[in-house]
Amino acid sequence: MTANILFAAHAKRWAEYQQPLINALNAAGVDFDLRSEFSPDQVDYIVYAPNSEVQDFTPYTRLKAVLNLWAGVETITGNATLKVPLARMVDHGLKQGMVEWVTGHVLRHHLGMDAHIVNPDHRWKPTTQALAHDRPVTMLGMGELGRACALSLASIGFPVTGWSRTPRDIDTITCLHGDGGLQTALSRGEIIVLLLPDTPATTHLLNAKAIAAMPRGVVIINPGRGPLIDDDALLDGLNTGQVGHATLDVFEVEPLPEEHPFWAHPNVTVTPHIASETCADTASQTIAENVRRGQAGEGFLHLVNRDLGY
Repeated sequence: MTANILFAAHAKRWAEYQQPLINALNAAGVDFDLRSEFSPDQVDYIVYAPNSEVQDFTPYTRLKAVLNLWAGVETITGNATLKVPLARMVDHGLKQGMVEWVTGHVLRHHLGMDAHIVNPDHRWKPTTQALAHDRPVTMLGMGELGRACALSLASIGFPVTGWSRTPRDIDTITCLHGDGGLQTALSRGEIIVLLLPDTPATTHLLNAKAIAAMPRGVVIINPGRGPLIDDDALLDGLNTGQVGHATLDVFEVEPLPEEHPFWAHPNVTVTPHIASETCADTASQTIAENVRRGQAGEGFLHLVNRDLGY
């Protein structure tokens, strides 16, 4: 049976994804009709960006699944009109990009590279660097991305503590969970990386209390979600020296407003939500496999638990 697949995203994404999706669906052996416009009552699957025009799923009466183009699903999980399975994007290209960005910035701060790159006085300032095994790193969030980044850092020699809501068991990583585990994880990391989802339970997880539990001079790296951090608490921590530096790729308001104090703060690095991006070729393979599974009556991969929000 032919799978009717609606691509529901901005036009520039259709231009980017059309051919990779065709290639991946053909490679998966799927009989399909892929379009950017369809009569709703004919659609079996929606390849979906949450910022698309499709917000009411009620007319899609034969819909089998919504296959998200983004790793983040926080803007769709609460949609009461969505009654079918929702799959988040787990993409090798996205994962590899995040591993490279996180590993690069952890090494940057570990090695103190900024002191040599930004050296306006042209001073010769030799220093002895600590080795990775003397620099504990905490990873908040041990999903697909957090796990991959934690393993990359551990392979270099960093002692990595990972924290998640539920228990994990990962070789080479000290895994903690729950509220009690969070305080321990915060207290251990000289560098703390945030790769948690944006849910009501994680909003402002890094607040004044959490920052006070960290080692003085801690480095915070956030490529996860902007609402994870209470901006005012972070600025207070930076101004008192409790936080040595913050490298931030995501923000509660994006683009970050020009008047926001993060821009001018000497101990904040702002990057414009570039830590990693879904790769059309590899993302299309993930989507094609889920369509194949749906057509074969098999379970979908990477399903979202809408009660938890991820």
